[in-house]
Amino acid sequence: MTTTSQQELFRFLEDRFACAQACAECARSAALRASLMDPGGPKRRESARRSGILCAEVCEATCHVLSRQQAQNERDVRVQLEWCRDVCLECAEAFDGCPGSEAAARRCRECARACEDFIAVLR
Repeated sequence: MTTTSQQELFRFLEDRFACAQACAECARSAALRASLMDPGGPKRRESARRSGILCAEVCEATCHVLSRQQAQNERDVRVQLEWCRDVCLECAEAFDGCPGSEAAARRCRECARACEDFIAVLR
């Protein structure tokens, strides 16, 4: 293995870890915000709560995909990352309208950026 390919491999693994870590943080934050929101509250809060639950589930699934040791189909990984990125951005937008949800929205956006960065490595 050449130095360049070793560096590319290390970068790939670092990006994979950073994305998985961001997904985990986003999942925790989204789940926490969702549990704190009044399920019977106004329509906007209910929408944010549902988005938070979905975001937590997608981020958790993405962590599982990224943590698998066996060889994976790159296309499948990319599709999972794109789905995670999109759900995180939607969740961040939903949280934007809910007071006290700023940190959760920020984590969702950080996760979306980490997914996007990792997708760029796969191209």
